[in-house]
Amino acid sequence: MSIKENIKQILEIAEKSAKKSGRNLKDIIILGASKTQPIEKIIDAYNAGLRYFGENRVQEGINKIEALKNYKDIHWHLIGGLQTNKAKYAVKYFELIHSLDRKSLADELDKRAKKINKIQDVLIEVNIGKEESKYGVKPEDLNSLVEYTLKKENLNLLGLMCIPPYSENKEDSRPYFARLRDLKEDIEKEFNIQLPHLSMGMSNDFDIAIEEGATIVRIGTRLFGERNY
Repeated sequence: MSIKENIKQILEIAEKSAKKSGRNLKDIIILGASKTQPIEKIIDAYNAGLRYFGENRVQEGINKIEALKNYKDIHWHLIGGLQTNKAKYAVKYFELIHSLDRKSLADELDKRAKKINKIQDVLIEVNIGKEESKYGVKPEDLNSLVEYTLKKENLNLLGLMCIPPYSENKEDSRPYFARLRDLKEDIEKEFNIQLPHLSMGMSNDFDIAIEEGATIVRIGTRLFGERNY
């Protein structure tokens, strides 16, 4: 199937899931996870109506952002783990960083944003399955990182992100998505704030994620086809 046909199918599934959770499709961002995908495929997705793209690696993302800088209404998100020494580039190029997971990174992002007079939008990545191989703050340490981030003048916390443990059965992801939603609601009460975003769900389980409250779903393979490693 073409990328245009893939997007049509993704939107149909997303709309059904949004209705199940009493929401509207327009409130959900379909983010093209474009890691390792060539510029031509991103342009195809853009021409088919997609406007949000997420990159895992800072340098690869910068190359694509520069190549497509004439496309003024593209939104670029950083969705991969972020090394502190790449923070200044992430702040310069990306609208929303999904992977804040430690205080030292909050310090660096805040410092770099301040230098260029930017308020950097961020999500906190939660290691919802407590997997050793994954990035993210442990759920029990989340409130401490939230409190720390809220004190940073040049960071704007918009919500949470997670990648649940992989399973062939997409229903296995549901309790993790529900847990992230609960964590978000607890934080909103605890700190008297509104967090508009839950970034959760990928190609294999995005419909479940939307049913459980996702506002951003990160779709790669189902949109672009297999990655070009």
